[in-house]
Amino acid sequence: MSSGDEAVAAAAQRARVTAARNIPVFGDLPLPADTANLREGANLDDALLALLPLVGVWRGEGEGRAAHGDYRFGQQIVVSHDGGDYLNWEARSWHLDDDGEYARPGLRETGFWRFVSDPGDPEESQAIELLLAHSAGYIELFYGRPLNQSSWELVTDALARSKSGMLVGGAKRLYGIIEGGDLAYVEERVDADGGLVPHLSARLTRFVG
Repeated sequence: MSSGDEAVAAAAQRARVTAARNIPVFGDLPLPADTANLREGANLDDALLALLPLVGVWRGEGEGRAAHGDYRFGQQIVVSHDGGDYLNWEARSWHLDDDGEYARPGLRETGFWRFVSDPGDPEESQAIELLLAHSAGYIELFYGRPLNQSSWELVTDALARSKSGMLVGGAKRLYGIIEGGDLAYVEERVDADGGLVPHLSARLTRFVG
Protein backbone atom coordinates (compact mmCIF):
# COMPACT_ATOMS: atom_id res chain seq x y z
CA MET A 1 0.00 0.00 0.00
CA SER A 2 1.41 3.41 -0.98
CA SER A 3 1.73 6.30 1.47
CA GLY A 4 -1.16 8.02 -0.34
CA ASP A 5 -3.38 4.95 0.07
CA GLU A 6 -2.42 4.73 3.72
CA ALA A 7 -3.37 8.39 4.26
CA VAL A 8 -6.76 7.86 2.61
CA ALA A 9 -7.39 4.75 4.69
CA ALA A 10 -6.42 6.57 7.89
CA ALA A 11 -8.72 9.48 7.04
CA ALA A 12 -11.61 7.09 6.36
CA GLN A 13 -11.03 5.31 9.66
CA ARG A 14 -10.89 8.62 11.52
CA ALA A 15 -14.11 9.77 9.84
CA ARG A 16 -15.98 6.85 11.38
CA VAL A 17 -15.29 8.44 14.76
CA THR A 18 -15.48 12.16 13.96
CA ALA A 19 -18.78 11.77 12.06
CA ALA A 20 -20.55 10.92 15.33
CA ARG A 21 -19.24 13.96 17.21
CA ASN A 22 -20.53 17.51 17.47
CA ILE A 23 -20.01 20.56 19.66
CA PRO A 24 -22.04 20.73 22.92
CA VAL A 25 -25.17 22.87 22.89
CA PHE A 26 -27.88 24.05 25.25
CA GLY A 27 -31.17 22.61 24.07
CA ASP A 28 -33.52 25.24 25.49
CA LEU A 29 -32.90 28.10 23.04
CA PRO A 30 -35.72 28.80 20.53
CA LEU A 31 -33.43 28.82 17.48
CA PRO A 32 -31.23 26.41 15.55
CA ALA A 33 -28.18 25.32 17.52
CA ASP A 34 -24.67 25.87 16.23
CA THR A 35 -23.33 22.74 14.58
CA ALA A 36 -19.82 21.77 13.49
CA ASN A 37 -21.10 18.57 11.90
CA LEU A 38 -22.78 18.88 8.49
CA ARG A 39 -24.73 15.68 9.19
CA GLU A 40 -26.60 17.36 12.05
CA GLY A 41 -28.55 20.56 12.67
CA ALA A 42 -29.54 23.25 10.19
CA ASN A 43 -28.63 22.98 6.52
CA LEU A 44 -25.59 24.96 5.46
CA ASP A 45 -26.60 28.14 3.64
CA ASP A 46 -26.08 27.76 -0.12
CA ALA A 47 -23.97 30.93 -0.13
CA LEU A 48 -21.35 29.10 1.96
CA LEU A 49 -20.90 25.95 -0.11
CA ALA A 50 -17.42 27.06 -1.24
CA LEU A 51 -16.39 27.04 2.45
CA LEU A 52 -18.06 23.72 3.29
CA PRO A 53 -14.80 21.75 3.82
CA LEU A 54 -13.84 24.09 6.68
CA VAL A 55 -16.83 23.18 8.87
CA GLY A 56 -15.77 21.04 11.82
CA VAL A 57 -13.50 21.01 14.85
CA TRP A 58 -9.79 20.79 14.10
CA ARG A 59 -6.93 20.02 16.50
CA GLY A 60 -3.19 19.87 16.05
CA GLU A 61 0.13 21.65 16.44
CA GLY A 62 2.03 24.40 14.70
CA GLU A 63 5.02 26.72 14.78
CA GLY A 64 5.13 30.44 15.44
CA ARG A 65 7.72 33.18 15.20
CA ALA A 66 7.98 35.95 17.80
CA ALA A 67 10.51 38.60 18.82
CA HIS A 68 12.03 36.20 21.37
CA GLY A 69 12.37 33.38 18.85
CA ASP A 70 10.44 30.48 17.34
CA TYR A 71 8.00 28.43 19.41
CA ARG A 72 5.60 25.51 19.08
CA PHE A 73 1.93 25.66 19.91
CA GLY A 74 -1.15 23.48 20.12
CA GLN A 75 -4.39 24.68 18.59
CA GLN A 76 -8.09 23.96 18.30
CA ILE A 77 -10.24 25.65 15.65
CA VAL A 78 -14.05 25.38 15.76
CA VAL A 79 -15.90 26.23 12.53
CA SER A 80 -19.67 26.03 12.98
CA HIS A 81 -22.91 27.44 11.60
CA ASP A 82 -26.59 27.83 12.48
CA GLY A 83 -28.05 27.98 8.98
CA GLY A 84 -27.25 31.68 8.57
CA ASP A 85 -25.19 33.17 5.75
CA TYR A 86 -21.95 33.09 7.77
CA LEU A 87 -19.63 30.63 9.49
CA ASN A 88 -18.68 31.03 13.15
CA TRP A 89 -14.91 30.84 13.75
CA GLU A 90 -13.13 30.30 17.06
CA ALA A 91 -9.41 29.55 17.23
CA ARG A 92 -7.67 28.85 20.53
CA SER A 93 -3.97 28.08 20.94
CA TRP A 94 -1.49 27.34 23.70
CA HIS A 95 2.29 27.32 23.95
CA LEU A 96 4.05 23.96 24.24
CA ASP A 97 7.17 23.26 26.26
CA ASP A 98 10.20 21.30 25.06
CA ASP A 99 8.41 18.04 25.88
CA GLY A 100 5.36 18.98 23.84
CA GLU A 101 3.23 19.61 26.91
CA TYR A 102 1.03 22.61 27.73
CA ALA A 103 3.07 25.59 28.96
CA ARG A 104 0.76 28.64 28.94
CA PRO A 105 -2.16 30.19 27.03
CA GLY A 106 -1.50 31.50 23.54
CA LEU A 107 -3.37 33.46 20.89
CA ARG A 108 -7.17 33.39 20.61
CA GLU A 109 -9.43 34.80 17.93
CA THR A 110 -13.13 34.68 17.17
CA GLY A 111 -15.10 35.89 14.20
CA PHE A 112 -17.17 35.19 11.11
CA TRP A 113 -16.65 34.10 7.50
CA ARG A 114 -19.07 35.10 4.73
CA PHE A 115 -19.18 35.83 1.01
CA VAL A 116 -19.70 39.44 -0.09
CA SER A 117 -19.28 41.63 -3.13
CA ASP A 118 -15.59 42.15 -3.83
CA PRO A 119 -14.59 45.64 -2.53
CA GLY A 120 -12.33 46.01 -5.55
CA ASP A 121 -14.98 44.84 -8.03
CA PRO A 122 -18.64 45.28 -6.94
CA GLU A 123 -19.74 43.02 -9.81
CA GLU A 124 -17.80 40.12 -8.30
CA SER A 125 -19.67 38.35 -5.48
CA GLN A 126 -17.11 35.66 -4.70
CA ALA A 127 -14.99 37.61 -2.22
CA ILE A 128 -14.54 36.02 1.20
CA GLU A 129 -14.90 38.38 4.15
CA LEU A 130 -13.34 37.29 7.46
CA LEU A 131 -13.89 39.52 10.48
CA LEU A 132 -11.79 38.61 13.54
CA ALA A 133 -11.43 39.88 17.11
CA HIS A 134 -8.11 38.90 18.71
CA SER A 135 -7.48 38.38 22.42
CA ALA A 136 -4.28 40.42 22.01
CA GLY A 137 -6.41 43.56 21.63
CA TYR A 138 -7.06 44.19 17.96
CA ILE A 139 -9.76 43.65 15.34
CA GLU A 140 -8.88 42.56 11.82
CA LEU A 141 -10.82 42.48 8.55
CA PHE A 142 -9.66 40.15 5.78
CA TYR A 143 -10.82 39.81 2.19
CA GLY A 144 -9.89 36.95 -0.08
CA ARG A 145 -11.07 34.26 -2.45
CA PRO A 146 -11.16 30.51 -2.96
CA LEU A 147 -8.13 29.30 -4.91
CA ASN A 148 -9.90 26.01 -5.67
CA GLN A 149 -12.43 23.73 -3.96
CA SER A 150 -10.18 23.12 -0.97
CA SER A 151 -7.94 26.17 -0.47
CA TRP A 152 -8.59 29.80 0.40
CA GLU A 153 -6.36 32.90 0.48
CA LEU A 154 -7.07 36.06 2.50
CA VAL A 155 -5.29 39.39 3.03
CA THR A 156 -5.83 42.04 5.73
CA ASP A 157 -7.88 44.99 4.49
CA ALA A 158 -8.27 46.90 7.79
CA LEU A 159 -6.90 46.60 11.31
CA ALA A 160 -7.90 48.48 14.49
CA ARG A 161 -6.00 48.23 17.79
CA SER A 162 -7.27 49.02 21.28
CA LYS A 163 -5.22 51.21 23.63
CA SER A 164 -3.91 48.07 25.33
CA GLY A 165 -3.61 46.05 22.14
CA MET A 166 -0.55 44.43 20.62
CA LEU A 167 1.12 46.39 17.84
CA VAL A 168 0.88 44.24 14.71
CA GLY A 169 0.96 44.66 10.96
CA GLY A 170 -1.42 43.26 8.38
CA ALA A 171 -1.36 39.63 7.36
CA LYS A 172 -1.80 37.17 4.53
CA ARG A 173 -3.30 33.75 5.25
CA LEU A 174 -3.57 30.60 3.17
CA TYR A 175 -5.80 27.73 4.32
CA GLY A 176 -6.10 24.37 2.62
CA ILE A 177 -7.37 20.82 3.02
CA ILE A 178 -4.36 18.61 2.38
CA GLU A 179 -3.45 14.92 2.15
CA GLY A 180 -5.36 12.83 4.65
CA GLY A 181 -8.09 15.45 5.02
CA ASP A 182 -6.11 17.63 7.44
CA LEU A 183 -6.48 21.41 7.59
CA ALA A 184 -3.20 23.28 7.12
CA TYR A 185 -2.50 26.98 7.06
CA VAL A 186 0.30 29.51 6.90
CA GLU A 187 0.17 33.14 8.01
CA GLU A 188 2.62 35.88 7.07
CA ARG A 189 2.56 39.28 8.79
CA VAL A 190 4.02 42.64 7.89
CA ASP A 191 7.10 43.35 10.02
CA ALA A 192 8.70 46.63 11.08
CA ASP A 193 10.43 46.90 7.69
CA GLY A 194 7.12 46.69 5.84
CA GLY A 195 7.57 43.24 4.33
CA LEU A 196 5.62 40.02 4.82
CA VAL A 197 7.48 37.48 6.97
CA PRO A 198 6.46 34.01 8.20
CA HIS A 199 4.47 34.22 11.44
CA LEU A 200 2.35 31.10 12.02
CA SER A 201 1.83 27.69 10.43
CA ALA A 202 -0.03 24.60 11.58
CA ARG A 203 -1.46 21.26 10.54
CA LEU A 204 -4.71 20.25 12.23
CA THR A 205 -6.62 16.96 12.17
CA ARG A 206 -10.40 16.77 12.06
CA PHE A 207 -11.86 16.02 15.51
CA VAL A 208 -15.56 16.69 14.79
CA GLY A 209 -17.58 16.37 11.58
